[in-house]
Amino acid sequence: MTVSGTAQVLIFDADDTLWENNVVFERVIDDFLAWLEHPTLDRGALRAVLDDIERANTVAHGYGSKVFLRSLRECLERLRERPATDVERQDIDRLAVALVEHQVELMPGVAEALDELASRHELLLLTKGEREDQQRKLDACGVLHHFQAAHIVAEKNVDTYRWLVREHGFEPARAWMIGNSPKSDILPARAAGLNAVFIPNENTWVLEHDELDPTDQGVLRLAAFPDLLRHF
Repeated sequence: MTVSGTAQVLIFDADDTLWENNVVFERVIDDFLAWLEHPTLDRGALRAVLDDIERANTVAHGYGSKVFLRSLRECLERLRERPATDVERQDIDRLAVALVEHQVELMPGVAEALDELASRHELLLLTKGEREDQQRKLDACGVLHHFQAAHIVAEKNVDTYRWLVREHGFEPARAWMIGNSPKSDILPARAAGLNAVFIPNENTWVLEHDELDPTDQGVLRLAAFPDLLRHF
């Protein structure tokens, strides 16, 4: 699939599309599960408990490092069947320091591709999460100048994409949502009438996984970010 020469609206996800993000959370989770040292549950069972807690907390409280820390503490308390002690809370906070100290590093080819794409298409950025977390990453990424607008939203669902269409006044049929998450980037964008580009990332958060229709002609599947230049 190659798009015609007319200008398109290209909407980019940020975390795990422009730069790695979830891999940092996964490292913290690995350290947390090792620190737990549960006497009867293996690592897979412990992770299943944490995933369930994270799933509930994203619905109730949203996304970001603060909600993630809340989930770690709640996981500890559920497994130990008691409130976390001050020392345990401090230990968990220390484990999660990497989330705050993590430096934004663009994936290979992202800067060059955005530079070229911005010369012939309208670029927008759409990222979800806690505003302070996301703004810090956007300010540090070094490519924000390529986007005509950048939006931080609480959730990416069908209503979010319909709002984006109204906000910028473009035709959904000439717009493409580009990202790594089937759940947040691809399926709701398609339901709102946009096209989509799926760029898988092996480190995508498990709660962002979902099944895509392999026959959907409105979804372009690419192996890497620079491949966008062959189609747009």
